[in-house]
Amino acid sequence: MPKDTLFLLPPGFAANGQREFCPECAELWGVLSWFPALKETVDIVYVGIDHPRAPITALLGDGRHNAPTLVLHEASPRAEGLPYSEASGHAYLPSARLIAKHFAAFHGIPVPRGH
Repeated sequence: MPKDTLFLLPPGFAANGQREFCPECAELWGVLSWFPALKETVDIVYVGIDHPRAPITALLGDGRHNAPTLVLHEASPRAEGLPYSEASGHAYLPSARLIAKHFAAFHGIPVPRGH
């Protein structure tokens, strides 16, 4: 089965004169911790805080460097009702909640609460 690529910021980085973490990435780290089998379904790539984030822009093009982002493999299915974005021939999801909803649709985890 093809693997999608999940881009995340590392669990701590220097920014704004202090150590920080990304709340959306932390949300996905939590999902991956609660449902560890998900780790086998994606290639996880950690990117730095500085823009542009070359591993993401190499796939999606300039100006598209959000983390977290899930870039779907070309053979990966898409969940009905999710607003997948498209760039440079790739489908992707640029937010933790959308990514979690995608995981719920295809990997049997619960759907995230809220909007």
